[in-house]
Amino acid sequence: MYQENYPNHKKVISKQVILPFYIKASIFLIGIIAFISILYNVQDIIIPLVFAGIIAILINPIVNFFVRRKINRLIAIFFTLLLITIFIGGIGLLLVWQISGFTESWPSFVDKLASMANQSIISLSKYIDIDRQLIDDWIIKIRKQLIDNNGLLIGQKIISLGSGIISMVLIPIYIFFILYYKSHLFEFICKLFPTNYKERVREIISEIKTVVQRYLSGLIIELIIVAVLNSAGLLIIGIDYAILLGVLGALLNLIPYIGGMVAVTLPMIIALATKTTAWYAFYVLALYTFVQFLDNYFLVPKIVASKVKINALFSIIVVLAGNALWGVSGMFLSIPLLAIIKLIFDHIEPLKPWGFLLGDTTSHLLKLKPIKK
Repeated sequence: MYQENYPNHKKVISKQVILPFYIKASIFLIGIIAFISILYNVQDIIIPLVFAGIIAILINPIVNFFVRRKINRLIAIFFTLLLITIFIGGIGLLLVWQISGFTESWPSFVDKLASMANQSIISLSKYIDIDRQLIDDWIIKIRKQLIDNNGLLIGQKIISLGSGIISMVLIPIYIFFILYYKSHLFEFICKLFPTNYKERVREIISEIKTVVQRYLSGLIIELIIVAVLNSAGLLIIGIDYAILLGVLGALLNLIPYIGGMVAVTLPMIIALATKTTAWYAFYVLALYTFVQFLDNYFLVPKIVASKVKINALFSIIVVLAGNALWGVSGMFLSIPLLAIIKLIFDHIEPLKPWGFLLGDTTSHLLKLKPIKK
């Protein structure tokens, strides 16, 4: 293509270079690999920041509430963080008390389960040919490993406690500065785009912030209700460490599909190990099934009530990917992060097909529960 700016000037050739598809795909894959590598190698920095960002979005309305009451923003942020720290600290102390008792009782649980397994094998040996000595040796080996690994796990947790404390200290600091510099960060994001797009960017950010706040606050309320129902039900049944198991079950419930199955397994094992009859394990299963029913068909539609719907396929994929990348923290962060990414996709025209891919438009046809995670 030839362009003449002035009659007496030489013709300037403007040629657009078009890269082949395989080169574009290679560049894209290299970029993805590099990005994932960075996320993995600096996870000690990124994970507290991500947690802080999500919590900051969640508690920003509380800060704004105090600011509207003519309280200085700095004091409002500090007071909000203090209230949340006291609340979480109280729950943490209760859970630590339950965990310490659970750890002391672990060897007796293992002995009871080993005895039950041995009795089951004796019963089965009457009907099928089983090498009793081989099975007994295997049970003794597994019992020793469970007890030894429990001690090793506690040692590892004590060793890693230092890094955990650092993260717990850093997260409130990050939250404080994210909330304090909220307007500055907001303006920075707007400045990344051309002037004629700034107003549209402001609208998108404001809408995403509102939807994310409602989504996350709904999840928190749902988590509290499920934890109370689980704990109360286990206390009524008479299961040991009911509060610990109930809260753990509610946290695992945030992980779609996989979490619910894992959540019911531990209290059933505790019931088998501590009660004289297996009926208590069935009571626990019935309790968790009932709570899941309430959660799926009443709590999620009424409380979470979000436009964010992630389909089952990507929910499972992102949870597994989060675990591979960041471990347990990645499993809990994966769904909120995917929900935020979907919201961004839904508001940017070229990315809307990807938002549609992540979403769920068939749950009402199949009569499945709305995907909340």
